[in-house]
Amino acid sequence: MTLDGYIEGPNGEYDWCFTDQDYGLSEFYSRIDAVFIGRKSYEIAQQYASENNGQMAPDMPPVQEYIFSNTLKTVKEGAVLISENSMAEARRIKEKPGKDIWLYGGAALTDALMHEGLVDEFWLSVHPILLGAGTPLFRHQDTKTQLELLECKTYETGLVSLRYQINH
Repeated sequence: MTLDGYIEGPNGEYDWCFTDQDYGLSEFYSRIDAVFIGRKSYEIAQQYASENNGQMAPDMPPVQEYIFSNTLKTVKEGAVLISENSMAEARRIKEKPGKDIWLYGGAALTDALMHEGLVDEFWLSVHPILLGAGTPLFRHQDTKTQLELLECKTYETGLVSLRYQINH
């Protein structure tokens, strides 16, 4: 996200994201075996994958993908489309044994999962840029959410990686 809290620019752009090094992604990938992803983020990831040997993100290993959408009718082979009772399904999936689940995006899905208490951690890569407009990661919340800092790392590029646990 940007320092002013956006996950994409006003036209959906994310070309400001640093990709010049790993930024902890390899270690992160070792902790996950599934991804929750909203429709718009899924479509962007599919576009990227079509140009990058099927990978949704650089050097990302294969994981189970759960796509949350009320409008999509089909998703790629091996992925699971969730269109009804989505929060109950998310809760059921989260309770299954396995590694962590990456909430890949987007903002509406993050809001819904936060509202249901289904997000346990945030790992934010804060890029040293102010966009001034775009899609904010966090929208209006009805209550305060207390966080506990688990990890903080600063990179020479100015990117700051912050990992927080949500205190439910």
